[in-house]
Amino acid sequence: MGIIALMGSGELTATMVEVHKSLLSRLPAKAEASFLDTPAGFQLNAGQIAANAVDYFRSRVGHPMQTASYPCRESISELDAAVAFQRLRDSDFVLMGPGSPTYTVDQLRGSPIPQILAERVRDGGCLVAASAAALTVGRFTLPVYEIYKVGQPLHWVPGLDLLGEFGLDLVVVPHWNNAEGGTHDTSRCFMGKSRFEKLTAMLEEPVPVLGIDEHTACIIDLASGTFAVRGIGSARLQQRQGARVFSAGEDYPVEVLRGGETTSGSFEHADTPFPPAVPSDAEGEEEDFWRRVHARQAQFQEGLSEGDVTRSAQALLELDRMLWKAQADLENPDIIAQARDLFRELLVLVGTQCRPTLPNLQRALAPLVDDLLASRQRFRKDGYWDAADAIRNALARVGVVVEDTPRGPRWRLEPEAEDNP
Repeated sequence: MGIIALMGSGELTATMVEVHKSLLSRLPAKAEASFLDTPAGFQLNAGQIAANAVDYFRSRVGHPMQTASYPCRESISELDAAVAFQRLRDSDFVLMGPGSPTYTVDQLRGSPIPQILAERVRDGGCLVAASAAALTVGRFTLPVYEIYKVGQPLHWVPGLDLLGEFGLDLVVVPHWNNAEGGTHDTSRCFMGKSRFEKLTAMLEEPVPVLGIDEHTACIIDLASGTFAVRGIGSARLQQRQGARVFSAGEDYPVEVLRGGETTSGSFEHADTPFPPAVPSDAEGEEEDFWRRVHARQAQFQEGLSEGDVTRSAQALLELDRMLWKAQADLENPDIIAQARDLFRELLVLVGTQCRPTLPNLQRALAPLVDDLLASRQRFRKDGYWDAADAIRNALARVGVVVEDTPRGPRWRLEPEAEDNP
């Protein structure tokens, strides 16, 4: 028996490099690794996503990877499909990730691929299902895009139930702690708490939900009968009786996920970590270093989500100090290089997410623009047309477009003005 690793997100970021390396270290030295491109098969950039995965494993994980390409069952030739099936059968490590969960289920159901993946795990291989793909491996799949983007009624669709092949009757929900919504709740994979509670109530049977935070992996080792949480967040098993939280860095018995440890006693509060049942032996210096790095990363992300740039900057400064100290203390240079990659990714986020947004700019400019437009109206009423036009032209030069309507002037900020605060 092998391993099933479920990732909440970040499968191709610096956060998961050490996790992938750890998973590969349990396989033969020349383990074959494949990226299954089905989840993103409908996207125009599906080829680029696969190429990114291959490059990520080559340059960051230090292991070769090939693509098992099965993008669309309707258009793929019989020869290409056979090649993809054989490539998966020859693989010791299979990764599938971003895309659409319902598209993935629709494309793979009826194909040999789910059975091939189950067989690879039975034979000691490793299946990594991340992000969208993680939603598909349980008994039911959450149609995220259909509900969150399209506005369809709340519902579930049958999943591939790969976990059921190993006695794990679960629904998997990645992005559990998502906070991209800002002013609205996007936790629980963009559903929000209140909407997700309605979804769980719709399940005909009390199927447990395994929620996994972003940049976090739940690694189920079927051979040892344990599972572990790695990354910067936690995992949680939610049932109708309550919920239990599993902290990163600890090992737990798989029977907990099968219900064996939850039939007696009461659940702890959802925010109270479940005590580890298996002592962890991964408390070495390297893990302690990564724990501190991920703590700074979490502080940085929290600052971004709360609009607290100062907090994010402090996290970056502290991370930079840690890296220089680690280098001076002659820490493993490979680990320092991985941490520096993460540091650079966070710097990129500063440039892309800390820019003023169009709505924020409009709110900031509103008092000034409104006063100027009021003066313009008075100039127009008194016949000072040149002065009124001068105000309008001045506003236009900074991207403020004024429209005169029967109800008075209205204005908007052109999108290109977002870069010119």
